[in-house]
Amino acid sequence: MLQDADALPQLIGDYKPVDQWQVHINRLFYRFRGDQVRSFYQTFASADYRLAHALAADYLEKVVKRDATRASKSQHSALSTQSLTVMELGPGNGNLAACFLSHLKILDKDGLVYPRIRYVLVDWEQAVLDAAMAHPELASHRNRVETHRGTVDRLDGIADGSVDRIICNELWNDLSTKLLSRQGGDIEEEFMRPNVSEAAHAKISDWAAFVRAFDRVDIETLKGFPPFLDDLVWEREYRAVEWKDVPYRKTITDFLKRIDEHVLVPVNLGAYATIKEAKRLLAPDAIGFSSFDAGTADMDVLNDPEKPCYGQFGGQQSFMVNFALAEAVAKQLEAGTMTVESQREFVGRSLGTNVLTLMDLIATHPSAGTRMAPWEQDRLMLKTLRALNETYRSPYARHLDFPIPLEMPPEERESLQDLVRSLTPTGIPDTVAYLTEEELTLASKDLEDIGYDPHSFMIALTAPPSPVDYCHFLIQPR
Repeated sequence: MLQDADALPQLIGDYKPVDQWQVHINRLFYRFRGDQVRSFYQTFASADYRLAHALAADYLEKVVKRDATRASKSQHSALSTQSLTVMELGPGNGNLAACFLSHLKILDKDGLVYPRIRYVLVDWEQAVLDAAMAHPELASHRNRVETHRGTVDRLDGIADGSVDRIICNELWNDLSTKLLSRQGGDIEEEFMRPNVSEAAHAKISDWAAFVRAFDRVDIETLKGFPPFLDDLVWEREYRAVEWKDVPYRKTITDFLKRIDEHVLVPVNLGAYATIKEAKRLLAPDAIGFSSFDAGTADMDVLNDPEKPCYGQFGGQQSFMVNFALAEAVAKQLEAGTMTVESQREFVGRSLGTNVLTLMDLIATHPSAGTRMAPWEQDRLMLKTLRALNETYRSPYARHLDFPIPLEMPPEERESLQDLVRSLTPTGIPDTVAYLTEEELTLASKDLEDIGYDPHSFMIALTAPPSPVDYCHFLIQPR
């Protein structure tokens, strides 16, 4: 079945399991567009600081508590001075690392933890590591930060039991994922094959050379052809699983017995590989491994045939995380104790208050459920940012990058460009950001002036998580 029934595709590859094409396409995406990731999607750590601050506060509290316990048991008055390795898998633009270290240094007034930190950025693309290290706010922490190039399922050269904390933010949804379903007594998986649209095909002069370069991930040759990632058209079919290529067969098949027939379920094999590697790397009394991502642990949601299993952003393929199955695999691996909670709850607990995302706030606006042109959505976003920025104060001074779309009416475009220029550098750092109950209360009058109902967004502050939401998956070895 074609995603686009009107497309006249030209085949450029054979049928393969979804996860194999995902790895292939994402490799192309990062090599072509790795420096443009935020143009296609943003994470809660791309520019905002609150997730990083919550992680820093949580880490300091747990290390100090552990040091005190160690000192008590060994009857030494001095706290441990051993090095502490914190590892971040998939560091993006380096903002999470920069905000984590900056906040940890401020909180650690007695110098008990920050001076011992060795922060390791891990990625399989050198360009990503270089970009992360270039983050301006990492400069003051440069003697604490290093890089390690390698795949997150096998970090050669890093000793067993040598790591105290592992963090990955919105990485699992990019790692290899199969889509499986139960068909009677059999398990099938989704296969797909790529085509390019008729329009894209017409622009490619040497078709055979293009197909060879695409197959080999020959970036230099592909650069000589017109962009194609946005013009891929996928055909899909279903075949029996080749179990020799799939670990955790019993755990997966037992899990699928709890799912109705013909319902596709994400099986995040790349995520399970990071859990297995984390078990090897973490010290016996390590603070643990945290993954933050969009997904669900709710079996009712996983059993829904209409759930959103995956999406595409600028060509990149991103999958929902099946936290319930990840928990079952971690249990099989005897990785440690596990908890799954709302990411919003984790951030709010650290701050001691309720928090709401900026996007959730906008969803409470009366016009949010109506048909709005993209430029009208941008206008609402900018007016919301201005209302909040009257009272919001970030500890970091940053310019908010908000490009005004060309299709916006000229009079609106000029007005909104002025609005963007008027936003304060210590205002909301990103369109993907957390807001506290106190900040919303302070801004309630300004928000009301642009159509918000304060009662509605105050209710949203304590609303339960969405069926598919951003979650925090934590594993502690002990």
